[in-house]
Amino acid sequence: MKNIKLKVPATVANMVCGFDILDMAIHEPYDEMEIRLREDSDIIIKHTDPYGLPENALENVAGVVLLKMQEELQLKNGFEVIIHKNIKPGSGLGSSAASAAGAAFGANILLGNILSREEVVHFAMYGEELASGVRHADNIAPCIYGGITLVKSSDPVDIIPLSTPDLFVTAVHPQVEVKTSDARQILKKNVELKDAIQQWGNVAGLVTGILKNDFALIGRSLHDVIVEPVRSILIPGFDEVKTKSMEIGALGGGISGSGPSIFMLSEQEETARDIADMMKSVYDTLKIESFVYVSKINPQGIKTVQ
Repeated sequence: MKNIKLKVPATVANMVCGFDILDMAIHEPYDEMEIRLREDSDIIIKHTDPYGLPENALENVAGVVLLKMQEELQLKNGFEVIIHKNIKPGSGLGSSAASAAGAAFGANILLGNILSREEVVHFAMYGEELASGVRHADNIAPCIYGGITLVKSSDPVDIIPLSTPDLFVTAVHPQVEVKTSDARQILKKNVELKDAIQQWGNVAGLVTGILKNDFALIGRSLHDVIVEPVRSILIPGFDEVKTKSMEIGALGGGISGSGPSIFMLSEQEETARDIADMMKSVYDTLKIESFVYVSKINPQGIKTVQ
């Protein structure tokens, strides 16, 4: 193959209590990418979206990934990548991860699937390092694996795919900016033991609930005592959205990634859509533009398109 077209999904990182380790892919929104194998060694990046992202390979998350693949795999070929982002940068829905994962995933196919999924994740993480300063896999993993993933370790890469519960995800992206680097800097450097114990219980409960398809346990476990209390102050309307979502019937939810997006899980599509209407109303009242998405959990992740 000389070229490939990809549909690269948004992702929800952390899943409330699983900071940097629990994540899921959703169907909406998604980026569109086209990757071509070149006979020369050039890495060319083009954007057709309105976000003004850098097209210099050294400054672009997809470009950095492909340069690292060239270096570590000793490739003679280059790549041309055309990206149309529907996942707005800084949304908390894995925008940088989509570009990085799409580049690594697509290049691997063009090279004849020479890499394992763990190795694809390894290369994609270089893009996240450029975007946030940290080589983390929490958005990368579900993008590549699909469904819900547990990142047991980023170094070495150890990804555990979990089952995909039949749940609906409602996500709202208020048009305010929360930089990942800033959201990391405000986190506490030390955690009290009682909080750590409670968080470990929530993470274990959430993973167990996912594996057992136990929605009640999932709901009881979607609670964060460490990160959310600090980061939520950066997101206007967060407390109102969360409180009203639970009143409508959500199992639970919280900040998507570093924000400002907020997600909620529901058993029924009707509940998910009622939550979507409420989210839109909250931000209309605050006079903040917002985009709302209703989706099931995406079991496939990145997929090729004709």
